[in-house]
Amino acid sequence: MFGIGEIEFWHWWVLALLLIGIEIFAPGFIFIWLAAAAGVVGVLLSVMPGLSWQLQLLAFGVLSVASVFAWWRFGRKVTGPSDRPQLNRRAEAYVGRIFVVAEPIENGYGVVTVDDSRWRVSAESDVPSGARVRVTGVDGTILKVEPA
Repeated sequence: MFGIGEIEFWHWWVLALLLIGIEIFAPGFIFIWLAAAAGVVGVLLSVMPGLSWQLQLLAFGVLSVASVFAWWRFGRKVTGPSDRPQLNRRAEAYVGRIFVVAEPIENGYGVVTVDDSRWRVSAESDVPSGARVRVTGVDGTILKVEPA
């Protein structure tokens, strides 16, 4: 039976690979730093094979916290401002644009055609089909509009 006192260096490397796998399926750029900490502990244990399991876990914890903190503090600044800030927020890119109403806006809701897609819109007043409206804001996936 495997006991906690029998941890070998390659166990840490397997843990590192598992954490990298988790990072692939649950991106957040956190698990990669935990994987790096596990890899370093594996290297440390291969150099110093007599290291107790308590010190191994302590080293993993300290390295994990230090690497995540270092990335949080210094690594995020590297990217800088984006030249396309609404890349993954497509609805916000439509604010200020004018579109044609595809289905009349009645009781506050209707549909507009945006390029090759249709978007649900909300307005304070009814607007007939074929009229032009300007996007003034976004509420989730609903564009807020007013007559243009």
